This record gives sequence, C-alpha cells and structure tokens, in this order.
Amino acid sequence: MSRYVRFIFALFAVLMFIQTSNASSINGAGATFPYPVYTAWAYYYYKSTGVKVNYQGIGSGGGIRQITKRIVDFGGSDEMLKPAELKKRGLYQFPAIVGSIVVVYNLKNVKDGQLKLSNRAACDIFMGKIKYWDNPEIKKYNTNLKLPHKIIIVIHRSEGSGTTWNFTYWLSHICPIWGKKIGYGKVVEWPSGKGAKGNQGVTNYVKQIPGAIGYVEYAYKIQNSLKAAQLQSKDGIFVKPTIKSFKEAAKEAKWKEKDSFYIPSNLLLASGKNSWPLTVSTMILLANNRTGINKKVIKFFNWAFKNGDKTAQMLGYVPLPKSVKDKVMDYWKSVVLK
Repeated sequence: MSRYVRFIFALFAVLMFIQTSNASSINGAGATFPYPVYTAWAYYYYKSTGVKVNYQGIGSGGGIRQITKRIVDFGGSDEMLKPAELKKRGLYQFPAIVGSIVVVYNLKNVKDGQLKLSNRAACDIFMGKIKYWDNPEIKKYNTNLKLPHKIIIVIHRSEGSGTTWNFTYWLSHICPIWGKKIGYGKVVEWPSGKGAKGNQGVTNYVKQIPGAIGYVEYAYKIQNSLKAAQLQSKDGIFVKPTIKSFKEAAKEAKWKEKDSFYIPSNLLLASGKNSWPLTVSTMILLANNRTGINKKVIKFFNWAFKNGDKTAQMLGYVPLPKSVKDKVMDYWKSVVLK
C-alpha cells in the first residue's frame, strides 16, 4: 500500500469522526492549503489520545470569519494577519507548518518539472495576454520542448483564499502591470480564466482540462500526480519545486514573537538563488478570550510539533525549524495562556 493510499484511508477515518463529534472535540476551519497535513495529524492524534480534531477546508477567508465570530475553536489562514488586524478581531496568531504554492499544468507531452516559466511568461499567462502554449515568450526558455498550439485555460480560486493572497502577492511583485491593475488579496478580479473552489477544486480542473494551468499547494500536486513548472527565484535562477528549495526559502524567515509572527511578505520571494519563490507559512488563529479552548488547541499543535514532522514531510510540507517551534511555545506561555 503506497503512502498516499494510506493517507486517504487516514483522511476517510478522520472524516468519519466528524459525523460523531461531541463537546470534547476540537473544531477548526479555514485554509485548504494545510488541510492534508492537519487531517493526517488529527488522525494520529486521535489514535494517540482519543481526542478528535475536526478541520474543515473552507478557505482562509472563511477561517478568519469563523474564528472572529467564535464559531470554531481555531482558524487556519495562509494570509498572515497584521498585529493591528489581530487586535481588532481579538485574535492570536502563530505558524503551524511551511509549504509552497506551485504552478501546475496539463500538457500531454511535457513531463513534470520540464516546463520553465519566466516571471514575464507567468505574468502574461495569468493576465490573459498569452493565450497559446507555443507563444514565443514561453518557447524562449523551453527550446527543447514541443509546445502545442493549444489554448491556455487559466484555473484560479473562486472563494476567499490565502493561497490566492500569496499567489497574487507574488504576481504583484514580479509583474508591475499586475500590481497596478489587479493587486493582491484573498479575492481579486481575475482578468481571465475559470474559478474553482479550494485547492482540490483547482486540482480537479487542471487534471480534467487539457491545456489548463493553475496554482495549488504542493501537497495537492504530489497526491494527484500533477505536473509543476520551474519558476524563477528572487535572483532570477530557474528553480524546481522541491523540499530542498522550500527549506532554502524557509531558513530566510525572520520570525518575531512580539508581532505575532507576522511577516509582510510571508516567506514569498525569499533571498537565495535556490529558494522557491512561492514558499509560505500557514497560520493558526485563536480567540483571545477563550483560554480553556485554547489550551486544548495548543495541546494538539504541541503534540504535532513533537510527533508530526515525519507525516508533514511525507505529504510535501516543511516542518518548522526547532528554533521557531521554541518561539511558538514561548508565545503560547507568555501571550496566549498568560
């Protein structure tokens, strides 16, 4: 049995728990980006402790709204909230895991990792300016590939999404015209393409539609055997999306407890020629007036920090470095549970 088949069985078991949840369960909702790892952690946590953790992947926007309204015990967001926004909503924030966004494509005769997309090509594709795969700007860096004269179908998220926030932030910084005309956010006015709900929705469309291109979290690429393009690092070097290139980016992060771990750019466009440009950290949001519930949530993530690294890596995520975990644990003690 492959590790991904085992994961699916684990996920099925977790979903069955939701049907029989009770008052002692921990309930979270939000970003679909970390959904695979949170549900896997929940499965093993239940086996270890008997405590159920139910997590619904509804998008970062939904997660922020639900924890703000105190509907769930914790929220998940791929958009880091500014300290002022946290104060306004009455929330705490800390990182849980590092992952990455990848640009995935459906081209029959182009293998995984073969396609190189320059910043300009990526910009013009998602702007709708480049309409066919054999466009000169794409061919420029792919002279060894036989790119078809096939229309490009852009697939993007349809709901409020932290993955979209990070992806459009990246586009805004590599592409001045995108920054000027579209900007970045959990929801933007896409100039072209078809909307899909969640990382899984984008995944499904890209798999089904020849010529499609979209953006998803790396775990979805791995689990669904999608093809992902090489992108340019901050230094302009073409880089493949690998655990190594994610770690190169993650080690550049400057985490500060006093700012609730807020970094304006998340981990996007990190320094280093071999750093993956779309590396991000996903965050956990807690209400600042629910100490009892927060203790239960923290107990779960503390267990995950100590026991969940292997599972996270298997699914294509990068565990937080020990130094960052130590800062998060100190934040729990000195801020969240003070």
